[in-house]
Amino acid sequence: MVSKYLHAALQCAPSRVGHLFGGRYKAVPVQGHGEGTGDYLKTLMDYIHLNPVRARIIAPRERQSVLDYAWSSIAGGYALPPTRRAKWLAAERGLEACGLPDTTAGRRQMVERLDRRAAGEEIKHCGVPPQEAEVDARCSHLRRGWYWGTQGFGEKMRKLAATLLKKSAPKSRSYRSNPHVTEHGEKQAEAWLKEGLRAAGLKAGELAKLKGSDARKLMLADLLWRRTVVSQEWLAEKLAMKSAANVSQQLRRLDRKQARTRLSERMRSFLEEAESNEA
Repeated sequence: MVSKYLHAALQCAPSRVGHLFGGRYKAVPVQGHGEGTGDYLKTLMDYIHLNPVRARIIAPRERQSVLDYAWSSIAGGYALPPTRRAKWLAAERGLEACGLPDTTAGRRQMVERLDRRAAGEEIKHCGVPPQEAEVDARCSHLRRGWYWGTQGFGEKMRKLAATLLKKSAPKSRSYRSNPHVTEHGEKQAEAWLKEGLRAAGLKAGELAKLKGSDARKLMLADLLWRRTVVSQEWLAEKLAMKSAANVSQQLRRLDRKQARTRLSERMRSFLEEAESNEA
């Protein structure tokens, strides 16, 4: 039955590409509701439920509602009483995260709140959370980045992932070389560091002699901080940047666009290639 419908879909759109038939699966760990850490879950739900607005599938300014998108968990779940929605949909928990009861009035308030956002925000950025200037660069704004929550939550996830990979990785060399296993680990960071130093025309022993503001050192630190799970302590040690606090301060001050102008063409090419290979 599934293959029948898939075949029909392919017949209707033989030349189409995109999220349905291509692209990589993406999952962002999210700090849960009820942990005293803000509205991360609520923000994520709004972002998802306002997808049809950003995609211009519905037009709120023409008095269309999020309910007019039939394939959303709003129209097919949150707006319905418990007896009429799928059992696997934990709508009551989603409503609770928004401070609403699972009642007719609470469900109506959920829809009305989304409709207000849809009508009042710029379409392109509707539901997209603002990004603070000084924030862990690995933190997602739900379009890029690998976690959504506080910096403490991100560090907790990094340590958990490192522990799980260490415990679960078999002795097989082919498995250890699998990019899906190692791309966010220290192995990837070590490889990029080695290649980046070569592209910059530097040796590891020369890093301590460079100023803290050296563009080559800073751009390498920025790449490794944003694209892997290594800690700032790791960066401070490997790039001779004194301390984790110094790394944090230097990265907050970094102007990537300006720093790139001070790099060699080879170094810029390396950074562009590494960026294009992000998860």
